[in-house]
Amino acid sequence: MITTSPHTARSLAAATPVSRDRYADFLRVFSIAVVVLGHWLMAVVTVGDHGRITAGNALASVPALQYATWLLQVMPLFFLVGGFAHYTALAGLHRRGGSYVDFVRSRVTRLLRPTGVFVTMWLAVALALELTGRQTGVLALAVRTVAQPLWFLGVYLGVMALAPTMLRWHQRHGVLVPVLLAVTAVGVDAAAFGLDVPALRALNIAVVWLAVHQLGYLYADGTLLATRRIGVAMAIGGLSAVVALTASGTYPVSMVGMPGEAVSNMNPPTVALLAHAIWLIGLALLMRRPLTRWLQGGRVWTVVIAANGVVMTVFLWHLTALFLGYGIWLGLGGSLPAPGSVPWQTRPVWLAALVLVCLVLVAAFRRAECSRLVPPGLVPASGRSAVAALGAAACCLGVLGLSATGFGGILAGRSVTLVVLPMTAPAAALLVLGGWVVLSHATSSRRSLPGWTAR
Repeated sequence: MITTSPHTARSLAAATPVSRDRYADFLRVFSIAVVVLGHWLMAVVTVGDHGRITAGNALASVPALQYATWLLQVMPLFFLVGGFAHYTALAGLHRRGGSYVDFVRSRVTRLLRPTGVFVTMWLAVALALELTGRQTGVLALAVRTVAQPLWFLGVYLGVMALAPTMLRWHQRHGVLVPVLLAVTAVGVDAAAFGLDVPALRALNIAVVWLAVHQLGYLYADGTLLATRRIGVAMAIGGLSAVVALTASGTYPVSMVGMPGEAVSNMNPPTVALLAHAIWLIGLALLMRRPLTRWLQGGRVWTVVIAANGVVMTVFLWHLTALFLGYGIWLGLGGSLPAPGSVPWQTRPVWLAALVLVCLVLVAAFRRAECSRLVPPGLVPASGRSAVAALGAAACCLGVLGLSATGFGGILAGRSVTLVVLPMTAPAAALLVLGGWVVLSHATSSRRSLPGWTAR
């Protein structure tokens, strides 16, 4: 992720090698853009008695819209591209004689630098609100909910830390790895629902997303691109499984979490979400050839290059833009239309306004996404990989903790239980910081990554 000015983006676009997979870059931008627009469309803010402001979901108010998540829940595409990117990065690192520590430190730093700025800013805002007693209004609502999308970064950090190990499995066993992970996911759901042990479902946070990430390896080595029939089979088979699973009554229709529902397909992910991922990736494979031709256009490719340079900044700050938009609108005396009503159907105008607010935030914080060289570490050779893994695990748990707790109630000691760990926002932030510090002091190795065999 390199922050690019328009001039730099044009230069990078012009210098793009023929061998580059432009479609993977496009899917990264596309998936985050759809997530952002989806959040902006789904979020419903209402003003209740005594001016109390609460947040809801348009999909709950208009249930028919939940079927749209079968197309618009695109996080699987990001994990697919993550697998592709990690495959490519590990291949390059192997050629340069790099190590597991090099890989983890560089990847974690790229993600945590912009995330650290976001977390620091919001912790300061939340603390100021609590100290002044102004814990009402849109800003107070934002403090409680703006961190929720960080779950994705936490899971992604965990998957990334396991990427070299999963790559070795891929090289030895190929397609069998995601198949076994899918079977495991089915077993977890069967035990969780059949034996009424819902705590088991947390296992699928790792199993399902690792399975999707593993498909990125199969995309990178050409397995999924061998014939068009693979895309057709994945799309038809995955969609048929989604229909069957949701019709069974065990799994909800929506591929995103819905307020008040006993089961969410997303958190933790279910077999239905894995089936959805297979169908969506199959569809993406079928669209690859025409979209790759479209991406050969100079202007289109320049936009993709520029967007990739700020994609994480957009993701981190898009809910901030949403709440700022609501705050400005309510401050001007605007009304909030009910989902599905005629005034609510003017959403394109609302989205355009949010894009402008988001662009201002991106301009303010995009420099945090710049890539910089990571300084050498200080940990002795014998403990390199263990220290890097420990640091990555701490960052993963800390980011997940921030997503679960939000930034509200810092002084009051508000806490949640993350699987079995009690977590507060300050503790989660310190966990991230501690993991990052540990990683920054982990020295790299002269020895190349083990187990790599080029294909």
